[in-house]
Amino acid sequence: MQATKKAAVQQDWIEIGAVDDIPRLGARVVKTPDGDIAVFRTADDKVFALRDRCPHKGGPLSQGIVHGHRVACPLHDWKIALDTGEAVAPDEGCAASFPVRVEDGRVWLSLVPSEGCPNQ
Repeated sequence: MQATKKAAVQQDWIEIGAVDDIPRLGARVVKTPDGDIAVFRTADDKVFALRDRCPHKGGPLSQGIVHGHRVACPLHDWKIALDTGEAVAPDEGCAASFPVRVEDGRVWLSLVPSEGCPNQ
């Protein structure tokens, strides 16, 4: 999915598609001028969005394994919390998180990162 591909804009939010377009325990990538955003769907159908870049070595989080509400980076297995983007201890760092909402089965993504991650 690309942000430029038939995305309906509503203020700072873009519609990126249906929840069912994102596989359970998987991710889709939204390309933006400021960098890729990985949109994840958990086994319990929660949807989260993080900058698609691990804070450790920049691995593509969208290619990691989702378990619970975390994703494991495919490069060095760092665990990143999907709700905050924070690395799970003992690792340190964070990937910027982005607000997501689901309305009538459609996923809306804010292109403005949430506050809290110093390495946005």
